[in-house]
Formats: sequence, structure tokens, C-alpha cells
Amino acid sequence: MSVALTFLGAAETVTGSRHLLESDRARVLLDCGLFQGLKALRARNWQPPPLEPARLDAVVLSHAHIDHSGYLPRLVRAGFTGPVYCTPATADLLRVMLPDAAHLLEEEAAFANRHGTSRHTPALPLFTVDDAARTLRQLRTADFGATFAPGPGVEARFTHSGHILGAGLVECRLSGRLVVFSGDLGRYDVPIMRDPDPVGEADVLLLESTYGDRLHEHDDRRDRLVGAVRRAVDGHGWLLIPAFAVGRAQEVLFDLRQLEEAGRIPSLPVFLDSPMAIEALAIYARHLEEQDEALRREVAAGTKPYAPRRFEVTKTVDDSKRLNDAPAPGIILAGSGMATGGRILHHFRRLLPDPRTTVHFVGYQAAGTRGRLLRDGARELRMFGEMVPVRATILASDAYSAHADRAEILRWLDGFRHPPGMTYLVHGEAGAAEALRQDVAARGWRVAVARDGQRVDV
Repeated sequence: MSVALTFLGAAETVTGSRHLLESDRARVLLDCGLFQGLKALRARNWQPPPLEPARLDAVVLSHAHIDHSGYLPRLVRAGFTGPVYCTPATADLLRVMLPDAAHLLEEEAAFANRHGTSRHTPALPLFTVDDAARTLRQLRTADFGATFAPGPGVEARFTHSGHILGAGLVECRLSGRLVVFSGDLGRYDVPIMRDPDPVGEADVLLLESTYGDRLHEHDDRRDRLVGAVRRAVDGHGWLLIPAFAVGRAQEVLFDLRQLEEAGRIPSLPVFLDSPMAIEALAIYARHLEEQDEALRREVAAGTKPYAPRRFEVTKTVDDSKRLNDAPAPGIILAGSGMATGGRILHHFRRLLPDPRTTVHFVGYQAAGTRGRLLRDGARELRMFGEMVPVRATILASDAYSAHADRAEILRWLDGFRHPPGMTYLVHGEAGAAEALRQDVAARGWRVAVARDGQRVDV
């Protein structure tokens, strides 16, 4: 019986994770993510799905991040009615993230229609809150280590990838073949999340390569965060931290609290200006079993690990607007992490022209995003139909990444008892993927960079 893989996204790029796994009996989609960044990539979200949604048996999600899950409502709108398998924590996060994403898309379309800033009349959202609600009804959960059947003749299970809450490595057995998908591989020996689980064997391995060409700096993240906070204090300005609502926001809050306790930074007002991140905090509190032992000990001792001393949440739009009148210095964490949308844009529009402002990026910035433009030195940004000058100081730390770096990826590969029959590198820009390919090939493994649209026999 034949088995094939088709790479429909996150091949030769980072976002839009979608990989179609087919046998003579089953058709299963591994991940269903949105493309982000460059305009040509984002345009692919609007195209008809490159498969027949009604013929899919199931979708299996590695984790909740939008570049792995955000195309689901669009797929459901196009006719997919099957189950979406994920871990319980991923399901909890999706119940927050997908409606939130849909709400933001509807708001952006409404703003464009009110102000005439879109080339389309009327401007429409990519998907709606109703689309997201229909998608959530199709979720099916599977605990880590438990076997489930996403299609006829397919056995699958999740093991811990250590990336964010709920994130899993995906193992699929079908027609006598074992396909392993890393999803986003997490890091070793970092706060909050447990280490990635080892995998002993695979006939075919799909391996992420986001940071395949670089190493994260050791002991860097807190030093750089201290520097960003001190700059805001010394300049009596705001520190803006665009943060992914799931994972990154919690890590930054955790570090701010610990740095306060160590006396390395003064206690400043810290505003979490992201409804999704606020809800994610509660979900993290419900799933302590996935977090590392040190954090569980802190919680058992009565510590609130994600709450700096002067911590406030801004749930509503009016709460967020009131920050316009709050005195500096202070810290605002807001989504989105790549500045592609969300409340961070409103703070950018107001504060980027002010040289007292500091922006500190704490995550990967995909090509074509506003975050990447700022990191690359842009002196103005287009937002809400206008050009906004950039006079703020832009800082960044890749050490906050929840993705394994080159050394950590190779360390995880050491867990295999023997090389997979074939390894395909996904979820990486060209340079990172090719650098990792060379490292993996040097081990004597068969390895290739997956090409967009490529179909391979397994």
C-alpha cells in the first residue's frame, strides 16, 4: 500500500504549516496554519485550499500557534467537516485564539470599510467569528501518549515537544510506515516548559528548521530585558514588548517578576494588553502538568509566577485606550508578536515617533512583517492607512525563542536509535534550512529541504 506526503505550507518558508499525509485508505492533514509575512505568502490564505476539504478524514494539530492552526476556519468554510485532533491544552488555547483572531479580522475589515483604506469594496475578513465557532465544534482531544485514529488504518499519538503549552510531536503509523512530525521543537533547560521528549525511530521525519543556522545566546534573555527596562526608566519612556499571547507573554512576565525579586530592575507598572494572553494565563494555571518542576514548586509554595508586583491586565478596548494617559515609565506587553495586527499597532502608532520609547522584540520576526521591518532598521511603518515615523529605539533578543536552535535540534536528533529512512526539513527560511541540511547530512542521514508543493513517497 502506498503512502505519500505533500508539502502545502511551511516549506521553503516559516509560516503556513500544512502537510498532507495520504495512504490508499486515508487523507490526514498535519497542521493547518496561516501564512504570515510577505504579501505573496499572505495572499495564499485567500486562495482555494490546494486539496479537497470534504475528502479529508481529519486534521492533526501539533500546537495552537496561528501559523499552525489559523487556517482551520477557512478550511471549515470550504467544506471540511471532519475531526480536528489536538491535545487538551491545545484545545483550550484554540477556544481563545481562533475566536480572538476572527474578531480581530472582522474589526480590521470594519475599520478599512469605515476609512476607505482597503483596495477591496467592501473589505472582508479572512474568516468570521461564526467560522471559528464551527471549527471549535470539530475539535477532538487526545492526551499525550494516548493512541487515536485520525483516519482508516492510521494510528497516531502526541508526545511532548516542549514548545508551548499543549505542543506535541506527532507520530503517525499507516500502511506499515512511521511518520514523525516535529511540529515546532522546543528548547532544553529553559524556564516554564519541560524538555522535548526523545523519539527513537521514524521511517520519515518532518523536522522544523526555523533556527537551523544559528545558536541562541546563552544567559542573554534576562540581561537584554534588564537593558530594555533600564533604558525606559532612564529615558522616562515606555517599553513596548510585542509578545505572542501564548508562551512568550508568560515567559516575559515570569522573567520580570524574577528580575524584580533579584533587585535587577525597579518595580514598574506592567500592563498585559492582550485579551488572549490574559485568558492564556488562566489556561497555563490549569495545565501545570506540562510545565517544568521548578515552576510547579513555586506554585505549590504560593507564588504567582507570572505576576510582577505592579501588574495590571487591560481586558477591554477602553482599558487599553486609558494607557494613552498613563504616565511613563512603564511596560506594555501586547499582541501580536510580529506586529501583524492587534493592540500593539495602536501603541506603535502613538509611541514609535517618540525617541523616549523602547521596543523590545522577544520572538522570531518572519520576513515581510512589521516586526521584521523594525528589526531591519525601518525608519517608518505603514499602519492604519498612514505612514508612522520610527524614532524609538529597537532592541531584540532571540534567546526568548521557543524554537530549538541548531545545537538543540541536533541534540534532539541524538535520541534516534538509528537514522530515519528520510528526513525532510520544513518550517525554515532558505538559509536556515540549507544550513541544517548540511549538518544533518554530515551525520550520514538522508535529508532534503522540503519544496513547496512537493509530493514524495513515504
